[in-house]
Amino acid sequence: MAITGSGSLAISLSVFVISAVFLLKGAAETVTEVEGQNLATDNVSVVEGETATISCRVKNNDDSVIQLLNPNRQTIYFKDVRPLKDSRFQLVNFSDNELRVSLSNVSLSDEGRYVCQLYTDPPQEAYADITVLVPPGSPVIESREDVVSEGNETELTCTAMGSKPAASIRWMKGEEELTGETAVEEMYDRMFTVTSRVRFSVSKDDDGVPVDCIIDHPAAKDLLARRHLEVQYKPEVKIVVTYPEGLTREGDNLDLTCVAEGKPQPHRINWLRVDEDVPPHAVVAGPELYIENLNKSYNGTYRCVASNAVGEAYDDYILYVYDSRAGEGAPQKIDHAVIGGVVAVVMFAILCALIVLGRYFARHKGTYFTHEAKGADDAADADTAIINAEGGHNNTDEKKEYYI
Repeated sequence: MAITGSGSLAISLSVFVISAVFLLKGAAETVTEVEGQNLATDNVSVVEGETATISCRVKNNDDSVIQLLNPNRQTIYFKDVRPLKDSRFQLVNFSDNELRVSLSNVSLSDEGRYVCQLYTDPPQEAYADITVLVPPGSPVIESREDVVSEGNETELTCTAMGSKPAASIRWMKGEEELTGETAVEEMYDRMFTVTSRVRFSVSKDDDGVPVDCIIDHPAAKDLLARRHLEVQYKPEVKIVVTYPEGLTREGDNLDLTCVAEGKPQPHRINWLRVDEDVPPHAVVAGPELYIENLNKSYNGTYRCVASNAVGEAYDDYILYVYDSRAGEGAPQKIDHAVIGGVVAVVMFAILCALIVLGRYFARHKGTYFTHEAKGADDAADADTAIINAEGGHNNTDEKKEYYI
């Protein structure tokens, strides 16, 4: 009654009978195993909710029967017959050399060791471990404070919940990698929650810089959370001379502008004169300082001070009032290149003149010596040459001198 009323029980009994027949056949007959015949399979890693495929492969099969068992040793497929009622198992391929089965919509409960079994003498088994991967949920970044002032330290926390295996967390601030402190907490069903904390000091340049919490996990790609830093900093101050453009002379007007930027924006800008009072008729209008009809008594250092919630900063302008005619009639700027060229030409001309004069004097000096030595050329001996050189006469030839 129970056998005819349950289809699955009938299939199970059929498998049992077929298995018994094969076992009896193996006991009654001498079975020769084909040389090199063996059974092989592979471990499988699959993301939860996706499909896993188990392949039982036989090399040099001699028509032995292949079957697949679940971790509880229940038969999933016997040859091409599925005794197990779970319809998530589907036959992908069946032949003498392979039994390939798919398991769809994998859950954590499907994890375990599956058995490929070959009815030989003795029977062979191969094991395929299915590992189910569970990606973490979307990471969350939390900050100790939303806004931080320059020079202070901030702390960020990133959490990756419910993953299998445990995820790893990396930190990036712009292009710089940061080192965090990581804590791993094991939960139910070998699930893990990972928390990472990072601390660092900030500067003005960090304002608006992205900080990324990057999750590395075999079941997830491109998983990250991002937070932009908000850094407050004290003002940066610079005094700009609006008028005049050149020297500040007596009787001129002076117009200064104080440019101040910070975060938050400066709420107060003050003008003062260091160690002295601002001239009584000077006009201060926010960032502007205007002084009419300058005179030398206004000389000094004028300071613009800007402040916000973080701090204050200042810039100085030193005023020096020149005479009213200062800068007028000043000699024009000398072109040193032109002067250098002129000097070079003059020196070259002088050098050429010296060379010509030198050659002239050298030639005339040689002629003088030639006339003086003329008597030496006609002398018979050294004594006569000396006498002749001095204008004397030798005993042989008497020479006459004529004066014109």
